[in-house]
Amino acid sequence: MNNERWTLLIHGRVQGVYYRASTVETAGELGLTGYARNLPDGSVEVVAEGDREALEQLHRWCEQGPPAARVDRTEVARSEASGEFGTFDVRR
Repeated sequence: MNNERWTLLIHGRVQGVYYRASTVETAGELGLTGYARNLPDGSVEVVAEGDREALEQLHRWCEQGPPAARVDRTEVARSEASGEFGTFDVRR
């Protein structure tokens, strides 16, 4: 299996709207590992590892987010998976 690592930065109204917890649920359903965390500038960082199709699905979900979110833009950086994650969770 060719796993990849995608780092997504999500900008908009994405803190305080259940974005990280919803991302954990979605990533778990897709079989991805990694984390979601709030950044000081008000954005959310999502680091996910898994197969490309699942990462693409997560990216599409992140562009919308949960109902209370307003996503203005996303940035994506792709690299090789490190295999360092066992689950997908929220980091603080």
